[in-house]
This record gives sequence, C-alpha cells and structure tokens, in this order.
Amino acid sequence: MKPDTPMPPEVSFWQALAFWLKLGFISFGGPAGQIAIMHTELVERRRWISEKRFLHALNYCMLLPGPEAQQLATYIGWLMHRSWGGIVAGALFVLPSLFILIALSWLYIAWGEQPLVAGLFYGIKPAVTAIVVQAAHRIGGRALKNGWLWGIAAAAFVAIFALGVPFPAIVAVAALVGYVGGRIAPAKFQAGGGHGKAKASFGPALIDDDTPTPAHARFAWGRLSAVLLAGALLWALPMGLLTTSLGWNHTLTQMGWFFTKAALLTFGGAYAVLPYVYQGAVGHYGWLTPTQMIDGLALGETTPGPLIMVVAFVGFVGGYVKAVFGPESLFLAGAVAATLVTWFTFLPSFVFILAGGPLVESTHNDLKFTAPLTAITAAVVGVIVNLALFFGYHVLWPQGWGSGVDGGSAVIAVAAAVALFRFKLGVIPVIAGCAFMGLLGRWLGLA
Repeated sequence: MKPDTPMPPEVSFWQALAFWLKLGFISFGGPAGQIAIMHTELVERRRWISEKRFLHALNYCMLLPGPEAQQLATYIGWLMHRSWGGIVAGALFVLPSLFILIALSWLYIAWGEQPLVAGLFYGIKPAVTAIVVQAAHRIGGRALKNGWLWGIAAAAFVAIFALGVPFPAIVAVAALVGYVGGRIAPAKFQAGGGHGKAKASFGPALIDDDTPTPAHARFAWGRLSAVLLAGALLWALPMGLLTTSLGWNHTLTQMGWFFTKAALLTFGGAYAVLPYVYQGAVGHYGWLTPTQMIDGLALGETTPGPLIMVVAFVGFVGGYVKAVFGPESLFLAGAVAATLVTWFTFLPSFVFILAGGPLVESTHNDLKFTAPLTAITAAVVGVIVNLALFFGYHVLWPQGWGSGVDGGSAVIAVAAAVALFRFKLGVIPVIAGCAFMGLLGRWLGLA
C-alpha cells in the first residue's frame, strides 16, 4: 500500500445494489469461493470495508446457523446502508439462484428421462459423492484438532448411521457436550480462530478499522425489539395463512414448518443439514426420492448462490409431484413451493444479522461461548461422512447390494476424487468434466 492511497469514493445505495445483484450471479464455488469473491471485491479492490472489520463480521456469521456467505453479504449491506441495505444484499444473494433453480428443476422433472439429461446426471452424481467426501475431509481437517473432538465426530456418525438418531438431537447433545467440555477442559474446545486475523492492508476503507460505528448499528433495546417483532410477524403471517387456508397437514404448510426447523439447524453449512433434509423430505414426507435428492445437490453445486438453495429443488419437486394445485398447474405448484421453502429457510438469517449486528459492532473483541459450536462442528463431520456413504451407496449400487457395483459410476467417482484431492481442481470444472464423461459413457453404451 502506498502512503498516499486516496480514500475510495462514497457508495450510494443504488451503486451497492448493482454490486449485490452482480454478486448473486457470480457467487459460485460454495461458501469458501463466495467469501473469497467478496473479500477480493469489497476489501481489496473497492475498499468498502477493511480487512479487520470484514473478518470480525465473518467470525460472527460463522457462529450462526445458516449460510455464512449470504449472512456476511447481509451484514456488510446493513452496515453500509441500514436495514434496507442488508435486506437487499441478502436477498439478491439468493434470488438469482432461486429463479435459476426453478427453471432447472422444471427441466429436470419434465425432461429428466431424456438421454441427454440422463447422461449428464449419470456423470454428475458420482462427482457429487466425491465432493461430499472432500467436504468431510476439509471440515474435519479444520475442526478435529484433538481426541475429544474426534470422539464427538465418531459418536455423531454412529448415532446417525447405526442408530438413526435425528439430526436435531445430535446437534443438541453435541452442544451440551461442548458446553460441559468447555468448562472442564477449555483448551480442548477453543474455536479454531474463525478465518484468521487480519494481516493485510489495502489502503483506507470506507468502513475502516477505526471508523466509528454508525448510529443505526449501535445497540438499542427498541431497535432489537422491532427487528424481533418484524421477524416473528414475517414468519407467523404466512404460516398462519397456510394453516388456516390449507390445513396443518397440507404439503405446503408442512414444508414451511419443516424448513423453518432446518434453517435453525444449519450449523456447519449446507452439508451438515442435508442429512436432516433427507430424513424429512425423503424418509418422512416422501416429497422426492433418494436419487432425486442426489440430483438436486448436483444442481445446487452447479448454480450460483448458497448450496443450501438445494431446498428450492426439494420444494419444487415436492410441490410438483404432490400436485398441490391440481394436475393442471404442476409448474405453478413447484414454483410456489420452491419460493415458500426459500422464504422460511432464509428468514432467520436476516433476523440474526439485523438483530445481532449491533451487539457485534459494540465490541471488536473475540466472541465468547464458542465451545458448544466447536463441538457441533465436530459432530457435523461425522454427519457428513454418513451423507457421503449414503450418496456412495445410491450411486455405486443403484439397484441395491445384490446388483453389483456400477462400473461406470465407480470410474467417474474415482476420477472426480483424484481431480479434487490430487490436482485441487474446483467444483465447477470437476462437475463439468464428469458430466462430459457421463454423456460419453451413455453414447458409447458403456453406462
């Protein structure tokens, strides 16, 4: 940094809106890639926020259930342009993905049996299995720092794989173990430092290290009460309307309730909550099949936005298959269901940021009470390993154990794993390459 680097110009609400809209269309690569894009654009190039303030906000978002990249965008938008700035930033992070997934879900459900589409998914599904294995390895390498945390991960795996314990119960027990362990052996349950400390300066920023907290970001009981009341009403009104007009047991009402619970359990990211979504959407409600669940994750991996947007696919397929508006309005049913589950999935994230942001801005010291979250993250590793085994079974043995291994899927899965682990390729190139292998295999009659 040169000592005479000028202060960047002030950013209007509309200039920020244009950036958040652009970000919604280019936010590929999962949370790590999305956070990296925001760091490059907002810290390094545009200098809207300093490195230290960026990481401080990110460490808070990492403690919350929900998609941390979307919450980080909401936080920065709120800090710059008040509540509407945060709402616009967070919404535009999600809306492009929602519209794209509605279109892709319709193509999938309407044309999924066509040879071209079937070949693409034949190659993509083994790639998704390898990607989930890599996620378990990546999160485990960061989270499992000692024997205590390894033990929690192993116990979580046994609980969900062998005993069928519901994911919320695993989260609750892990949090309790972390709370007790944090008092007995605090050194074993220290957080891993979030995303590190600020080590670079890229010049003066609009929101710099010593920039005073703006008036709207200071804590006030009245403001906190207003945010919580608004959030409660925005949840209760649509849920009440669904219940009174359609009934509690209607598919759309149950989707709203189920994905509200899912939104509060996404500690550790989308991979952690997918087993819970599978248990409910596939096992309990029958909104879609195991194969469709894998295909939905494949679509989620290839579209911009948070990976948890796979819930839009789940909602679309469930609404379409259940024909909630009758056989003549299948697309409308799917689109409404996808929009509905997206609303209930992301509403808590906005409340967490708009309500908790002033508390975070009141101090730039480290956040406390992270031991339960450290334990939850360790448990998440075991849950993701179970998810990888679930996907591997349905991809490699599509007809069950007695049918033998699908050789083509096995070859593609190994190729994807080598590309990810050995050559460190990104998710999008791996999925594209495996999709091509699937098409080629189908064309040659090998798959």
